[in-house]
Amino acid sequence: MAHFAQLDENNTVLEVIVVNNDVIIDDNGVEQEQLGIDFLKSLYGDDTNWVQTSYNNNFRKQHAGIDCTYDPTNEVFIKPKPYPSWILDDNFDWQAPVPIPENLNKEEGEYAIWDEDTLSWITRYGPTTRPPEHDPETQYPYWNEETRSWEIKTIPQ
Repeated sequence: MAHFAQLDENNTVLEVIVVNNDVIIDDNGVEQEQLGIDFLKSLYGDDTNWVQTSYNNNFRKQHAGIDCTYDPTNEVFIKPKPYPSWILDDNFDWQAPVPIPENLNKEEGEYAIWDEDTLSWITRYGPTTRPPEHDPETQYPYWNEETRSWEIKTIPQ
C-alpha cells in the first residue's frame, strides 16, 4: 500500500491516506508518485496538494503524520517542534539546546525530561514501560507512534 500526505498551503500535513499499489503502478510496472497524486485529486479535488510518504521511512526522512511539515526543498517530512527552544539539526531532527545526559542509569529506571522553563534536563526515576512521571503542573509533548502525532501529557507525581 502507498501512503500520501495531504498538505495545506503551508506544507503542514492535514491527513495521511492509503492508496492501493495498483493505482501508482504505470504500464511498465514502475511505481509513479504522480499517478497517486492524480488519483487523490480526482477524489478530493484538483485544489488539494499531495505528497507520497513512506510508512517504512524509506524516503523523505520519515513517515508523515498530522501536523508534520513537508520541506519541498530537501524532500523531507519534519515532526512538529516539541519545544520553542529546540533547534532543527542538519538531519531534520529537533534537538534540545542542551544535550541529554549520557550517564543515565536506565537499568534503575532513570530518565530525563526536558524543562522548557529552565532550558535543562531533569533527571527522574520511574517505570520504563510507561511515560515518565512528572510534577503535577508539568506538561510535555509526547510523540505517539501509533497516531503519528504529538500529544500533550500531564503526568502526576
